[in-house]
Amino acid sequence: MILLKNEDEVNGIRKSCHLLADMFNYIIPLVHAGMTTKELDKLAVDFIHAHGGKPAWYKEDFPGALCISINDEVIHGIPSKKRVIQDGDIVSIDAGIDLNGYISDSCHSVLVGNVKPEVRKLDEVTLECLRAGIEACKVGNRISDISRAVYDIATKHGYGVVYDYCGHGVGLDVHEDPSIPNCPSSGSNPRIQPGMVLAIEPMINLGVPDVYTAPDGWTVITEDHKPSAHEEHTVAVFCDHTEILTDLNYKK
Repeated sequence: MILLKNEDEVNGIRKSCHLLADMFNYIIPLVHAGMTTKELDKLAVDFIHAHGGKPAWYKEDFPGALCISINDEVIHGIPSKKRVIQDGDIVSIDAGIDLNGYISDSCHSVLVGNVKPEVRKLDEVTLECLRAGIEACKVGNRISDISRAVYDIATKHGYGVVYDYCGHGVGLDVHEDPSIPNCPSSGSNPRIQPGMVLAIEPMINLGVPDVYTAPDGWTVITEDHKPSAHEEHTVAVFCDHTEILTDLNYKK
């Protein structure tokens, strides 16, 4: 069931999203070669707690505030004292905050140091896919219009679009209906309505679209071990526009 949010709920979700944007603006400049993913996770935990929130992933028993996925890891990378970020890595940081019961969700891929040109282009195209998906997310369109916008751009560049995982509704829980695939699907295809709050999140691979789950039960990895990029925003749909709630440059 799709939960359409009222004005008070959207306002609460917006505050959570703005706090998440503030967190990203704080931690992204601190990402550097030589730090562990656990150190990065602690920065996020301390920031979230200091501002009255809780890491949203704790609701799903994930062992960290951040999903930190590096290079061929697509999503759900577990923070670790043993995992050291290296020069040339693409580091996808996925996070959510529970602020007074309202949930935000966003992801940014961070390029560390001397990243290969093909990886830099991959992330640029993934950002283009995200922008196109958000542009297609408007009243009167269907979820498939978001999927098609993402898929067409990624495949035009010869990239693999992850089909095993997708975007989703968000706001009152971490994962809500509807599912938002990044590629054409024969599944449910509801019309986009005012009151929807959605997490749109292209996961685009440099190589094949196929992925598998590591023995830790969480980390999702590209089948051919080529790099992946992941970009995500939470958006709210209104009658006449769609607002990017997790915009890093939101007006305070």
